[in-house]
Amino acid sequence: MKSPLRRLLDDVLAGHRLTEEEAVRLFETRDRGVWDIAAAADTLREERVGNVVTYVRNQNINVTNLCVNACGFCGFSRKPGDPDGFFHDEAAVRKKVRAARGRSVTEVCTVSGLHPEFDAQSYVDIISWMRDEAPGVHIHASNPMEVAYAARQSDLSTREVLGMMQAAGLGTLCGTAAEILVDEIRRTICPEKIDTATWVRIIREAHTLGIRSTATIMYGHCESEADRARHLAILREIQDDTRGFTEFVPLSFVHKKTPLFRAGLARPGATGREDILMVAVSRLFLDNIRNIQASWVKEGTKMAEAALLSGANDLGGTLFEESISREAGARDTDYLDPAEMRRMAGDLGRTLRQRTTTYDLLPG
Repeated sequence: MKSPLRRLLDDVLAGHRLTEEEAVRLFETRDRGVWDIAAAADTLREERVGNVVTYVRNQNINVTNLCVNACGFCGFSRKPGDPDGFFHDEAAVRKKVRAARGRSVTEVCTVSGLHPEFDAQSYVDIISWMRDEAPGVHIHASNPMEVAYAARQSDLSTREVLGMMQAAGLGTLCGTAAEILVDEIRRTICPEKIDTATWVRIIREAHTLGIRSTATIMYGHCESEADRARHLAILREIQDDTRGFTEFVPLSFVHKKTPLFRAGLARPGATGREDILMVAVSRLFLDNIRNIQASWVKEGTKMAEAALLSGANDLGGTLFEESISREAGARDTDYLDPAEMRRMAGDLGRTLRQRTTTYDLLPG
């Protein structure tokens, strides 16, 4: 006789759409059933995207770590006057983009602190500088929090700000600042950030304008399994309506240098079981998001390879420069050579392929 878990997984593989309550049951699994969930997710991964592991050749640029907010999970932000605060001006940004172009990247990605002097034009200028220096490179930039901040600073609507960014050359919007889309949790980890309804509204506005985005979750701090399921349900509902998400990226909380952990308000990050289940349950639940990313930046390459056995099909970007996770206490975050990605994929009997930001495969 089949166990309740086996029956549920068989139903999902046969086309059943998981409910939030069922997702919670999967997230709560603590025995060898974890492997059954991972195996079912990997079966779905193979059915939906095949055996190709993808990556994007990109350059990360953090323009500034000066920020008006003070999120509890962030070890990156600084206040004006802090000795290690930085702001890259136009000349510095242009230099970094030229270096990125010399590395044959197809994407430049930038998310930064909310600089106290930034307004909508500041973000438009940064995008314009990047477009000038690398006209053929995709610009993946900003997030709903930055859009809301720019709108507030300039007394504009968020839709107007998105339109200005798009006209300047924005290709896709970062789906970060989502963290956990449950306001009770947001009030603990990021009380100064936009609330869930605002994040959802801005993402929907972007998709309506033809600006696609990533989708993310930041887990492993003080949220519950039910909070994770609620977050996934919100993303799935948006995707049902807009089809604007290019990928889902689970981001495991890096705790070591964060105020949230030091204040005793968060546990020391997710466990390996939770990392595997986050990827696997996401693959099983998000039946309308084709691509699931394994974050080597947050979890390291070994756990990223385990994620590729648990429903993930993408290894993210080369990055070349990464500050946010490193400042929170992560190690070896700056660059992952495609040769190492190829070794990881080959170890699983899969093929590595370079992609664009929107998941078109490139020759080679």
